[in-house]
Amino acid sequence: MKLIEIAKHLNGELSGPEDIEISGPAKIDSAKDGEITFLANPKYKHFIKSTSASAIVVDTSAGEISMPHIKVENAYMGFLLLLKLFEPKKVLDFEGISPKSEISESAKIGEVCNVGPFVFIGSNSRIGDNCTFYPGVKILDNVSIGSNTILYPNVSIRERCVIGDNVILHDGVVVGSDGFGFAPHDGKYIKIPQIGNVVVEDNVEIGANTTIDRATLGSTIIKEGVKLDNLVQIAHNCIVNEHTVIAAQTGIAGSTEVGKNVTIGGQAGIGGHLKLGDESIIAGQAGVTKDTPKKSILMGMPAIPIMQKKRIEASVKHLPENTKKLHQLETEVLDLKNKISELEKGNDQ
Repeated sequence: MKLIEIAKHLNGELSGPEDIEISGPAKIDSAKDGEITFLANPKYKHFIKSTSASAIVVDTSAGEISMPHIKVENAYMGFLLLLKLFEPKKVLDFEGISPKSEISESAKIGEVCNVGPFVFIGSNSRIGDNCTFYPGVKILDNVSIGSNTILYPNVSIRERCVIGDNVILHDGVVVGSDGFGFAPHDGKYIKIPQIGNVVVEDNVEIGANTTIDRATLGSTIIKEGVKLDNLVQIAHNCIVNEHTVIAAQTGIAGSTEVGKNVTIGGQAGIGGHLKLGDESIIAGQAGVTKDTPKKSILMGMPAIPIMQKKRIEASVKHLPENTKKLHQLETEVLDLKNKISELEKGNDQ
């Protein structure tokens, strides 16, 4: 593809030869002749001098660039469009409804759907148009799935769950497994029936082996535009509000509500029955134990405001020398007490 075609696709301003042939995108530090790269983080600006890329995508605010370049309003978003332009088209090994799939007679499948081998679809389930289910997908009874949804191998959707339009569930995702509900009684634990479901709204993407438990009553809800990484655990009756992103190995305990546009780093732990305010940021490995107001930035265990945590960390670095100083002061104070005691005894005589 010629560089001028790429510039038009990105709606950018080209500086350099229009007819340069571009074979694909690459990272700035490893790009080769014929490839195009991007610069969104000033940290990598020094690579401009050494990169072998034939062209680069940069922000309109970038200064003088000595190599052929395309200026766009947002270089990162521009490169995202570039990746889509060069993204290889996925070729399915199956088309239509595989004869090796098992679909209940009462299930309804929409138009132009691809259902791979060993897919199971239970009774009274409803599947929208233009869906693709890869081999090994299991959809139990009374499930509703919208249009343009992709389920990768071995996804499991349990009974009565609802999946919206334009949803992507990666390999091994489990939606609607029983919530972790057990009541102590006479030294034993009695299982609490989990009779609710899970609702996953439109434009959600869920990473591999993430699990979302069904509600005890009502619904566990993943709202529109949410993005979940691999190996995330969402417990029963949680609500994750619109356009929140959650990184890998995060666990959220039951009946917690996560606000809109929240960012949660990897391996964070969120306690049960909490509310996280909209637009909050929870750092990786943080442990949230109480409600958080809107636009909070928290880190640590227990999670506290980031500036408070940084002050504590700065103090900890000086702890050994401060401990030594404290011991010295204790010794000096003890010496002073002894001297004062001796003086008082002398005065009494």
